[in-house]
Amino acid sequence: MRPPDQSPTSLFGRSEYASGPVRTVTQLATPPLPRLAPDGVFDAFGWCASGELTWGRRAGGFDAAAEVTSANPPEMIFVLRKDAPFLPRERAKLHAPGMGFEGGEEEAKEEWALAPWGIDDATDALFEHRAEPSEHLWLAASSITSLFWGLHDWAHFHNHGPFERRAWTELQCDVSALAWLEVNRAVLEAIGVDEGVRERVRREVTRVAEARFAEETSEIDRFDASLLGAERVRAIARELRASQMD
Repeated sequence: MRPPDQSPTSLFGRSEYASGPVRTVTQLATPPLPRLAPDGVFDAFGWCASGELTWGRRAGGFDAAAEVTSANPPEMIFVLRKDAPFLPRERAKLHAPGMGFEGGEEEAKEEWALAPWGIDDATDALFEHRAEPSEHLWLAASSITSLFWGLHDWAHFHNHGPFERRAWTELQCDVSALAWLEVNRAVLEAIGVDEGVRERVRREVTRVAEARFAEETSEIDRFDASLLGAERVRAIARELRASQMD
């Protein structure tokens, strides 16, 4: 863990640099959560401990009012830091226009991103190659919807499972994303993601999670709304913040 600086958002949502007039880049703290899912849901939980996520958003244009649903979020991409032939990729500019991904006349300078349809494949590939996600990917997201789902997928990348009990697999990642929003509340509140927005997102995520369990055919998997409860999420976030200070 890097030592804290003197800024008011030190450590938890430390603003590191702005990549120019089109996007702002921030480091988000993503400390690992304890396993909440039952035994057997993951075959390699925490195979790589999460620590920080580099997050870029469109400068001056973050949408804190967007609704979180089960639909694929628009303009959410994981940009490749380095060449990784084992990851499915597409041109970043196709999925996040206006963020400076265009390479002008020289196509080789354009940036590549993880193909949005390849999140599950990337989760498997990162694990199989023991490739640390933070060395290969950073997140571009300019709405609360895309930020939530980006954090959700960030949890997937660090916790591998056979995806046979989908509802529980996704619930673990839901709780991770919600807790990380709380951990980074200082920087998020500065762009409109206040306590009211985070509570709305938690309720929307709870509805999505409940619907997943309703679709399951297993007799043993039942939705436990308390795992996504406001007090539970805040308590987990407090524990994570305390662990980062140790």
